[in-house]
Amino acid sequence: MGGLELARAYYEAHGAPMLREQFPELLPRIAVGLFGSGSECFGYDDEISRDHDFEPGFMLLLPGEDAVDRRTAFLLERAYDRLPREFMGLRRGLMAPVGGPRRGVLRAGEFFAEKVGAPDGILTVGQWLSVPEYALAEAVNGELFHDGSGEVTAIRQRLSAWPEDIRRKKLAGHLLLMAQSGQYNYVRCLAHGERAAAQLAAGDFVRHCMAAVFLLNGAYQPYYKWAFRALRALPRLSLLAELMEYLLTTDNEPELARAKADVIEGMAADVIAELKRQGLTRAECGDLEKHAYSVNDGIGDGALRNLHVLAAV
Repeated sequence: MGGLELARAYYEAHGAPMLREQFPELLPRIAVGLFGSGSECFGYDDEISRDHDFEPGFMLLLPGEDAVDRRTAFLLERAYDRLPREFMGLRRGLMAPVGGPRRGVLRAGEFFAEKVGAPDGILTVGQWLSVPEYALAEAVNGELFHDGSGEVTAIRQRLSAWPEDIRRKKLAGHLLLMAQSGQYNYVRCLAHGERAAAQLAAGDFVRHCMAAVFLLNGAYQPYYKWAFRALRALPRLSLLAELMEYLLTTDNEPELARAKADVIEGMAADVIAELKRQGLTRAECGDLEKHAYSVNDGIGDGALRNLHVLAAV
């Protein structure tokens, strides 16, 4: 059983009865679930993940103090803390007096403000450009088991996808850096005899190619240690994951280097084909740099379009 399933089972067995019996007046105003930081919130937890932060528990998300006062929040926290400490053979850790950072009683606005800088999930253009992508992923992953007012669901919906102009701006920047690192600098570093620098270029190409693939799927890239796992599950261009691993894990001896240069060009061609399929570029060539500027030219917001092409990466 994964962490999300465990959290739901614990909530249904103990949390929901506690709320119905002790805090029925809160049910229309609170949300309950598990999302945020941690592999279990993405469904990526396994036996290795259980060495820390794997326990029964869930989040109780309250509105602001004008709707639920501090005393009620404190009483709810005490009631949560009194729930059974053991469940399905697992033991729940002790909670801090004001709740734990991942489970327990939290203010919804404070949670989202910490993740993305906006308690209501309404981001400015500047925030969309600067908020770390993994934080956006953590704001919308996991599950809600209950949302009485629907407000947390609404916030998560606002944050669920890039605005199209933001997606284009970020995509343009990553395409340009793919061109510089992979199509240009990798072979030039090799020509200078700098095999270590060539490997840095290959790694940079992979990093920006991965970012582009997530953007082309309209998905957020999670924290790097889960990025390959998430990449393999994407509906478009997921097969590039194997080629990315090849570029990262092979040497740059002459014969391998030639093969890697060919792989880079093949990956670039696959990305360009997807750009065309989505109508994101008008360029007709194999040069990712030209496609980067074509994608940028398609941004509707003039101020955003005229920012430096790398403003979002």
